[in-house]
Amino acid sequence: MSLGSSLYQARKKSGLSQENVAEKLGVSRQTITKWETGETLPDIRQSKGLAVLYHVSLDELIEYDFDEQQARQMVESVSDEAQARIDWNKVWSKKYPVLAVYHQNVRLQDYAPQLREMLTRLQVEYGYNSTDAVLVLKDILARVWKGQL
Repeated sequence: MSLGSSLYQARKKSGLSQENVAEKLGVSRQTITKWETGETLPDIRQSKGLAVLYHVSLDELIEYDFDEQQARQMVESVSDEAQARIDWNKVWSKKYPVLAVYHQNVRLQDYAPQLREMLTRLQVEYGYNSTDAVLVLKDILARVWKGQL
């Protein structure tokens, strides 16, 4: 995503108009438009002011990804108690229907021993608790799937 798009998305997410931002920074609305279209760039002081207005760090503003920011906020807003009550398989199966039916076709008992062994190894060798071991194993699987390993 370009810096201009990042600025636009961050402004929209914070609910400010170009006029609001321009007034708070002491620049014209046209300047904000030029920044958001990539015609010009804000200087470092103006960028810091934008980050403050949009409630993000300067690094986040430069690399602003609306979807990632939205997902992060959503995850952080769910309490531990609510997370424990949520059937995540059911939630994700709305997007990935295979999660709702795979257990009818896949012989889980064929995979469970190897997976259990991998989880145990992560716990013993690296001192991870059971939740962390699952997350690490999930990340390893994702990297293998993406061809990174």
